[in-house]
Amino acid sequence: MKLILKWLLSATALLAVAYLYEGVEVRSFGAALTAAFVIGLLNMLLRPLLVLLTLPVTVLTLGLFLFVINALLFWWAASLLNGFYVSGFGAALLGSLIYSVFGVVIDSALQRLFSQR
Repeated sequence: MKLILKWLLSATALLAVAYLYEGVEVRSFGAALTAAFVIGLLNMLLRPLLVLLTLPVTVLTLGLFLFVINALLFWWAASLLNGFYVSGFGAALLGSLIYSVFGVVIDSALQRLFSQR
């Protein structure tokens, strides 16, 4: 139940990112659901490998390179899907930052909701 709720809220967060920032476009809620799934899949499968491979650069930049990795995965998800568009790397960077803030809020809310049981 928690996973499905997180997926739905992440799709809603993606729609909110598109509403707040014109560099990101989501055509429908179905496209947002698909995009949230693909972004989550890329973050689960590729992000750890990319973080490991770029560890020297990440250490050198005091962790700021992680923002670049997030932006690249966000941009790549948009390039794989129809109905989810990101206008460029700068838009991917800002869009992924906004999406990450929503993700932190969603995780915190779900943690509180499901820890009360």
